[in-house]
Amino acid sequence: MHTDKPAQVIWLQAAAPVKPALGETCNGCGVCCATETCPVARVFLWQWRGPCRALEWHSDGAHYRCGMLLHAKQYLKLLPQAFEPRFQGWIRRWIAAGTACDSSAEIHVQE
Repeated sequence: MHTDKPAQVIWLQAAAPVKPALGETCNGCGVCCATETCPVARVFLWQWRGPCRALEWHSDGAHYRCGMLLHAKQYLKLLPQAFEPRFQGWIRRWIAAGTACDSSAEIHVQE
């Protein structure tokens, strides 16, 4: 039985870092959030397919970051301001932000 997923095209900034190997340190390449949504996006943004709408490009550091992690209130209007820091800490743990690459996607760059 053939179980490979069909090829998926994602568009990322040309200046984004190259995706690290699975298990290597996260570098903000954005591939994981551009290919599929995480539990945070599914639960709080009601988004089941990528690219995640909370995926933000930061040109000053030439990397992608999770907008829900940086400023959740922008995405969740009903989140009380006082609760935002605690909520962001919870998100950081839930998505293991900045730890290791957990995307098994194979990247082929077309120029």
